Amino acid sequence: MSQPLDGIRILDFTHVQSGPTCTQLLAWMGADVIKVERPGVGDATRKQLVDVEGADSLYFTMLNHNKRSLTLNSKNEAGKEVLERLVQKCDVLVENFAPGALDRMGFGWERIQELNPRMIMASVKGFGPGPYEDCKVYENVAQCAGGSASTTGFHDGLPMITGAQIGDSGTGLNLGFGILAALLHREKTGRGQRVLAAMQDGVINLCRVKLRDQQRLKAGPLKEYSQHGENVPFGEATPRAGNDSGGGQPGRILKCKGWETDPDAYTYFITQAAVWKNICDIIGKPDWKEHPDYASPLARLPHLNEVFCAIEDWTVTKTKYEVMEICNPLNIPVGPILSMKELAEEPSLRATGTIVECDHPERGPYLSVGCPVKLSDNAFTVTRSPLLGEHTDEVLSKVLGFSDEDIASFKEAGAV
Repeated sequence: MSQPLDGIRILDFTHVQSGPTCTQLLAWMGADVIKVERPGVGDATRKQLVDVEGADSLYFTMLNHNKRSLTLNSKNEAGKEVLERLVQKCDVLVENFAPGALDRMGFGWERIQELNPRMIMASVKGFGPGPYEDCKVYENVAQCAGGSASTTGFHDGLPMITGAQIGDSGTGLNLGFGILAALLHREKTGRGQRVLAAMQDGVINLCRVKLRDQQRLKAGPLKEYSQHGENVPFGEATPRAGNDSGGGQPGRILKCKGWETDPDAYTYFITQAAVWKNICDIIGKPDWKEHPDYASPLARLPHLNEVFCAIEDWTVTKTKYEVMEICNPLNIPVGPILSMKELAEEPSLRATGTIVECDHPERGPYLSVGCPVKLSDNAFTVTRSPLLGEHTDEVLSKVLGFSDEDIASFKEAGAV
């Protein structure tokens, strides 16, 4: 079956997480992704957090499915010859080097355009143009610089980093979106262009409701925040909101049956205004339906602690799954706190390809995430990550057209 990106060839100069997230998504959708790695070393994540001796780490394998690995010494003159041919044969170059690295290699944007005017050059950087554009950035730095950490956690505690990789993987998704737009634009103009996704920009984009609340502070306290009901004054910046819902409908994480021994026996419970009367019925507070302190969303705001304590008195008698079974037919929005163990074992996620099992020649079977986007006319197959340099000869001969003699000379020169 034809895939959406069949015929698109990606020159993948990415490493660690942000760039590989982008190129893996493109590979899932049918692009031929050629991952360029240093001979004998490869992507640093191959040997980070190793759990099976002698095998590539899960860090690497889970970010590099459906790709081909070519080893290349780009500092070698013969290696530069190979790289020039790669630029001419590929549609998109994706990189997340430190600022200025490609220029120092002799393959800056101007040189890329000379070699291939149709080439799209896509980059992940920590910061966009400005005072910090030359700074090196990793996941947690991006979360701190993009407003996530300052608005995560409880108002009387430290800023917190979220477990979701919103800086790395989130920016990789943004870059993929930009590449697709540039490919569509190239169909109209015949020209390639540069695509930039800055990690700080990506985190800010995901924190948009906190930027919304920063502006709302000018009109007074944010009444849906728990600290308002606790009579804690607001400062000049959007505060940390604990587990409050960001959508204006009050919500919290509440204990469920078994919480004393199970760290994930909790549910997220939203007191949506439209189903308030149903909530009152299930928690045994029918008088709250018409009580002046609870009947309206505005009246309830100063009493949220009392409201959620009453709801928790009910949820603690039920498992998190029983809470779902009772609340969902009544249109009450709730969600169980699912552990990674529960998600890994969930059959429906395996059936949809959201979680997949791959077999690796060095490490054996392992679980990974699959494509998060589903298309009605295309089923995406996840294949294992490549061994270091596994496809070097294949790419040199079949993609770049080098002869066996050329390939032998490249190897003798230390280029591949």
